[in-house]
Amino acid sequence: MGRGAAVPYVEYEAEDGRHNGTLLRADAKRTFGHTNFATESSGRESVRLDSTGQYVEFTSTTPTNSIVVRNSIPDGPNGGGQEKTLSLYADGTFVRKLTLSSKHSWLYGTTDDPEGLTNRPGGDARRLFDEAHALLTETYPAGTTFRLQRDSGDDAAFYIIDLIDLEQVAPPAAKPQECASITAYGAVPNDGIDDADAIQRAVTADQKGEIPCVWIPAGQWRQEKKILTDDPQNRGQHNQVGIRDVTVRGAGMWHSQLYSLTPPHEAGGINHPHEGNFGFDIDHNTTISDIAIFGSGTIRGGDGGHEGGVALNGRFGKGTRISDVWIEHANVGAWVGRDYSNIPELWGPGDGVEFTGVRIRNTYADGVNFANGTRNSTVHNSSFRNTGDDALAVWASKYVKDTSVDIGHDNHFRNNTVQLPWRANGIAVYGGYGNTIENNLISDTMNYPGIMLATDHDPLPFSGQTLIAGNGLYRTGGAFWGEAQKFGAITLFAQGHDIPGVTIRDTDIHDSTYDGIQFKTGGGATPGVQIENVTIDKSVNGAGILAMGGARGSATLTDVTITDSAEGDVVKEPGSQFVFHGSAN
Repeated sequence: MGRGAAVPYVEYEAEDGRHNGTLLRADAKRTFGHTNFATESSGRESVRLDSTGQYVEFTSTTPTNSIVVRNSIPDGPNGGGQEKTLSLYADGTFVRKLTLSSKHSWLYGTTDDPEGLTNRPGGDARRLFDEAHALLTETYPAGTTFRLQRDSGDDAAFYIIDLIDLEQVAPPAAKPQECASITAYGAVPNDGIDDADAIQRAVTADQKGEIPCVWIPAGQWRQEKKILTDDPQNRGQHNQVGIRDVTVRGAGMWHSQLYSLTPPHEAGGINHPHEGNFGFDIDHNTTISDIAIFGSGTIRGGDGGHEGGVALNGRFGKGTRISDVWIEHANVGAWVGRDYSNIPELWGPGDGVEFTGVRIRNTYADGVNFANGTRNSTVHNSSFRNTGDDALAVWASKYVKDTSVDIGHDNHFRNNTVQLPWRANGIAVYGGYGNTIENNLISDTMNYPGIMLATDHDPLPFSGQTLIAGNGLYRTGGAFWGEAQKFGAITLFAQGHDIPGVTIRDTDIHDSTYDGIQFKTGGGATPGVQIENVTIDKSVNGAGILAMGGARGSATLTDVTITDSAEGDVVKEPGSQFVFHGSAN
């Protein structure tokens, strides 16, 4: 089985294309948080266009009728972003002006606390990139040369191009005969008027069994209230009852697009700002497929609690399937699980939840988080880019009905592609048992590990087995918390409870910013770790495998190859009680 997601697009790095701009390249420590464009770039390189006539161009290897451009343009003078154009050419012929925006990028402040950042310009900045996308009016064959060029009228102070995605998007799917369109309930596409009430009426009709499924046709549909179940009892401070037994289908993620323009903290109404005014609150047995959900968030929670909202949240329950959904500009893509204290009589964990073909981009916190006792659930064949916290996480949190039973377990992250988390990990597991991280590709974490197992965030303990297998990690790890803590590509951090039963195998770790595998100082131990058939090449500022001075536990090395480490192959810091069995190379 291959690594990563089988994505429908081909990605092209700006630095690998032809250009007459300025190549930006990260420093050796990939310093983050000080307006470091190259650190936040895929491959740690990008191209800057400063003057008219400068360009980046790429030759396509497959037919394409769409483009995504990962870019950075300056913030607005007083914050809030701005829109600027950039010119697209195909084989020398002008195609169209692309609209690039900085509305959702540029967070300021020196703190590493996400709640301490601000949208107000001043000093150091981070989260510098965002993405623009366009569906083109024709298909261009393989071998087409696409050029992004700064022409007259393209008047941003600068343009930084990191990468493009080229994709052949299928035509809009036809409405299944059995489904009822949201237009029958009053929704009107592309008119800029809020369609949330019409969408809610259609979903409620499905939930009541009046229709078999809800159809969202091709079009832009404005949504300024989350879709949920009205609670006549008004239990709790906010209505937090999700939908159940509902099917929502669209014409394709490029075609059927829900969007919000009102920042969640300004939306008022029935939802808590933390959960936002867009997307769906799901309690049980819900299928959502082939749509996009574009939020309006610009920050995680600083500046007076201005949160970005959650696209998919709720108890999730059993039978819930999310497939081919594109989520962007949310605080969190999907938060699976509610606290037991939130309407206890409705509590139930996510069980057997599946995410497939999901595309999550440019969030302010997690991509998908399996919390509150979620079990037997999977994220498969999905892609994540520029998440502001863990792209994928299992958090065996304590806010459950019975902490002896409701432990996050047997969740699986398989064949996903994770790129450029601008804060925290590529993939993380906090507690639980039977959880696996398999056959993923993870690259370019800004400051944290590619993969982390940890007992911070006060989870229920690890037990049984946790498997990390078949993964490829490239340019991961980094320095955070005042640049005082340096994290490995794979880090085990027993902050409190022990982390037993870990196997790391069949994994390639390349070009780590610090250590390849790191056992971090904490109050607990990591006993009996098995490291098998692992290759660690080029730990730029660290060791191949490091046990820190306060690390406790043991690891057995079998068929481990380590090359080109700055600070040694297998290293124990002075004072470490950690025991290594076997050796590398």
